[in-house]
Amino acid sequence: MDSTRVTEHPTSFDRPSTGADPTDPRGALLRTPVPPRASGSALPAQGSAGQTPPAAGEDSPGAFEHSQPGAEQAAEPDTHRPRPTSEGVPAQPDGGQPGGAPPGDTPSAGLIPGEVSAGAGQAGLVRPDSGAPAGAPDPGRRDAPPEPDRRTGQPTTPGRPTPMRRDGDRLRFVGAATRRIARGMDLDEIVMGLCRATVPTFADAILVYLREPLPVGDERPTGPLVLRLRRTDRIPAERDTEGGFTPAPQPEPSELETVGAELCEVRPGSALAEVLRGVRPVFTDTPAARAALPELLGEERDFALPDGRRAILAPLRGRRRVIGAALFLRGPERIAFEADDLLVAAQLATHSALGIDKAVLYGREAYIADELQRTMLPENLPRCTGVRLASRYLPAAETARVGGDWYDAIPLPGSRVALVVGDVMGHSMTSAAIMGQLRTTAQTLAGLDLPPQEVLHHLDEQAQRLGTDRMATCLYAVYDPVAHRITVANAGHPPPVLLHLGGHAEVLRVPAGAPIGVGGVDFEAVELDAPAGATLLLYTDGLVESRLRDVWTGIEQLRERLAATAQLTGPDHPPPLEALCDEVLDMLGPGDRDDDIALLAARFDGIAPSDVSYWFLDPEDAAPGKARRLARRALARWGMEDLTDAVELLVSEVVTNAVRYASKPVTLRLLRTDVLRCEVGDDVPQLPRLRQARATDEGGRGLYLVNRLARRWGATRLSTGKVVWFELNRG
Repeated sequence: MDSTRVTEHPTSFDRPSTGADPTDPRGALLRTPVPPRASGSALPAQGSAGQTPPAAGEDSPGAFEHSQPGAEQAAEPDTHRPRPTSEGVPAQPDGGQPGGAPPGDTPSAGLIPGEVSAGAGQAGLVRPDSGAPAGAPDPGRRDAPPEPDRRTGQPTTPGRPTPMRRDGDRLRFVGAATRRIARGMDLDEIVMGLCRATVPTFADAILVYLREPLPVGDERPTGPLVLRLRRTDRIPAERDTEGGFTPAPQPEPSELETVGAELCEVRPGSALAEVLRGVRPVFTDTPAARAALPELLGEERDFALPDGRRAILAPLRGRRRVIGAALFLRGPERIAFEADDLLVAAQLATHSALGIDKAVLYGREAYIADELQRTMLPENLPRCTGVRLASRYLPAAETARVGGDWYDAIPLPGSRVALVVGDVMGHSMTSAAIMGQLRTTAQTLAGLDLPPQEVLHHLDEQAQRLGTDRMATCLYAVYDPVAHRITVANAGHPPPVLLHLGGHAEVLRVPAGAPIGVGGVDFEAVELDAPAGATLLLYTDGLVESRLRDVWTGIEQLRERLAATAQLTGPDHPPPLEALCDEVLDMLGPGDRDDDIALLAARFDGIAPSDVSYWFLDPEDAAPGKARRLARRALARWGMEDLTDAVELLVSEVVTNAVRYASKPVTLRLLRTDVLRCEVGDDVPQLPRLRQARATDEGGRGLYLVNRLARRWGATRLSTGKVVWFELNRG
């Protein structure tokens, strides 16, 4: 045998023949070339023990469908193999079993379905036409007249596709089909791969039913077994012939979901339940399958199934349970399924079911990763006074949905806001877990109103407690909208970029510092101007560093991109934050997605000095009355007299509580923004708690009034005491 002509899965006695790949969009049937024959009389066809070789001119279904090339094929190479044509699937004559056998005959009588006896394989069965009488036209000769079709008597067209005739054809088909099914990553791709590989090479139509809902892993399904029609596929109408089975009208691809809405509940002990429990594919002409079809397709189904062995019902069994079923259909114009086709259907069903199982598990893992990352990052950024925020997060790739990058915006006392961005080494579940712990620690430290350098110091200690190799970078900034200043501390993170209102972009000069987790390193904070209208951009290194560029080249490209974007809106109008974030991400090229990307943009609006009123009150009994008078004057200056009564009442209650325990002057500040905000600070660290006063109590109702009248209120502990604040809606 010529070893250079061997393709997939050759046997020692079967020379491969040209077949059609089921992934071929033309969908041509496999065709078997007519083997050339040496001059002289043909070798007698020999079968297995107990069988009589067919006489010349007789049809033997078993030999015709499963014949192997004879010894004369090895002596003369087949140099004229027919190739697939673009005719698609031809209409085959209406008839019974292949080779003109009566409809009741079965192929390969005396053989186990799907097997060829050793005697038949070793003797080299030949096609029935090889025993033609002397003088008959040789179908292997190129000048021979066309051989008449055995089922119709009409001349055949050379090179016309014919069904799978030999085990080698089926092996090649199963190999190509399973490769196509295995290429799918999600559920829809696997089901579509099964349909496209099957139609029209193996069947004229296929219906795929899947369990609803599909069980995941070792989950034990609860409730009844329900099958949903996931997908149906068939030969297009222009290639379908008349007289076949009548499928339901094929909708447009966008309307497939309408067809897939059919549900079938499998009742325990029913015929369909028994067929599915049997696991093995069955012909639908068997009594059990014939009784199961109405339950699967519905009593008033739109399918007129053809008679005979023209339909196969194959259960889809995953690793532990049946997860669906596939129905393969052939029309009357095509030869019926054979016993060996049950093995083909079993292979297709097994590979599809295992692929679906893996796709469901992969989908569950992706869902868990998405949920983990979503809960680790802020769901919504807070609305802070004097600053507007926007953010973006991109994972490293679809296969790595979680990572160690994070961002955060934390409101602080005095209308300040803490801006945080960090990056834990790696992009895995472990990195995401460490990131979650560091982010929680940063939120707790921010609530204590610690300076930025102290926050990084405590984060460094926390990282060392988590492990010796827990490394991360972090940048922590605090913006004060009243002072129009920003304080920044850095721990080995790329520096932020500040985009001014006129379009000038600059990289802020902040000390680099050592990464979090190194230990024994001091962090330094710098205070910089934050003019109104400017935009601060915090990011992780995944945005500016990749295999194609170093980090400083990426930072310079980012600065240029920000400046170019600002030029589009003019010198007096800063670019919108959301559009600015999108423009920044558009600078990424095809090879720039090596790491996660976290992006936080802050637009500094600030608070004008004319909208701020600030006083110091001595801790004495007259302080509440003085606070009421000062608040009344400020409201009159701002034209907010309609809030006077509510503000006087609430300010009096909060200041009275502060003066009772304070030993140093009490601070009172009113801020006019989109709301009216009042802040009262003292040197007592204990935070007030809302409680229900009893009828006999003389006090304890001040915070109850604040809670009922104010839009929002809260109390925050400072390093020097605390601040109690409340907000009222402007009229």
